[in-house]
Amino acid sequence: MQRNRRPLNPEHEQTHLPMGGLIRHRMKRLFLILAGLLCLQILVIWSVEDLSFFESVWITMTTVSTVGYGDFSPKTYIGRISTIMIMFVGAITLLTLIVSDFIEYRFYRRERILSGRWIYKMNDHIVIINTPRNGGEQYFMRFASQVRSVPGYETIPIMLLTREFPNGLPTELSDVGVVHYHGAGFDPQALKAVHAGSARHIVVLAADESDPYSDSLTFDIAHRLSELNLANHTTVECVSDQNRSRFKALGIRTIIRPVRTYPEIMVRSVVAPGSEKVLEDMFNYEHDHPHRYDLKLDDLNWADIVSALVRHDIGTALAYIDKDDEVICHPPTTEEIEGKGLIVLVKSSGTPGVEVVQEALDRYRAFIASWHEKNAPKADNTKAS
Repeated sequence: MQRNRRPLNPEHEQTHLPMGGLIRHRMKRLFLILAGLLCLQILVIWSVEDLSFFESVWITMTTVSTVGYGDFSPKTYIGRISTIMIMFVGAITLLTLIVSDFIEYRFYRRERILSGRWIYKMNDHIVIINTPRNGGEQYFMRFASQVRSVPGYETIPIMLLTREFPNGLPTELSDVGVVHYHGAGFDPQALKAVHAGSARHIVVLAADESDPYSDSLTFDIAHRLSELNLANHTTVECVSDQNRSRFKALGIRTIIRPVRTYPEIMVRSVVAPGSEKVLEDMFNYEHDHPHRYDLKLDDLNWADIVSALVRHDIGTALAYIDKDDEVICHPPTTEEIEGKGLIVLVKSSGTPGVEVVQEALDRYRAFIASWHEKNAPKADNTKAS
């Protein structure tokens, strides 16, 4: 509830119980009282009126719902008095109170959802702790769209545990099924509220992607998750590489650098652990990096090119550049490649030159030609026999 708002009912002052539970409890009690009165009315009408049991039920229900078809009506004084009582007590009083409580509960639920204090019943979902310092809405939008495009994750719920969005999530996030809970990852009650124990994946974002001191907050959250035996399906962002060993010691499954402009890396680390290492290497020159080689491609298929580069310890072919300067990724392996360049994942220490790549392709051409020459007579003899 909002601050300084007067309680709608006296029991709302009982802060030791959630208001939603109080409203549901009162609605349940009113329903039981109404059901008891209806049963009593049915028995009275069935006893004192010349009506069958079904007709007694019918007249009771049409009376309490204020429909009053008039096809049946009580004739005795006892029947009429009991009907008056059920109309005023049941139809006018109890039903009005039930409807009022239902509307109140809906408003309460909406307010709690907007303020991030509604506890959802979730299982096998993704929990994202913290919000990027800048561009959080765009980051979550791209994360949701990317993860929902992965087979098996099309409808997975996404829960944000953050202190941002005090006035409710942006409409764009709500429309894609993202919900949030207002809290912090170091709060055990907040982790319980988002059902972290039953989540499929837990993601801990760095509070500040450019400040190494934010690793201390991330470590505190990771330590709590480790205490709850949740580290084995947790992915954390680590600003300083020197702190990675600390997270590994906690049993954290995946540790990556914060890359806000490419949430796809986070998605890959969540759904395909280990692939983030390959993607991270492409953003620096520490171990491997993609390198472009300008050379003519005309008489080898993609499988031959990949094999030639691997056999000569040059690297892994990622794509080729066709004659229209288009980069073609994952081309058919058996079709002959015609282009004017290659994109190869090579080692950053001692990157091979273009002449080394050309020599490797020439050697592989010679090898294939020699292999065909040796096997040609065997093929002819087979046909003759």
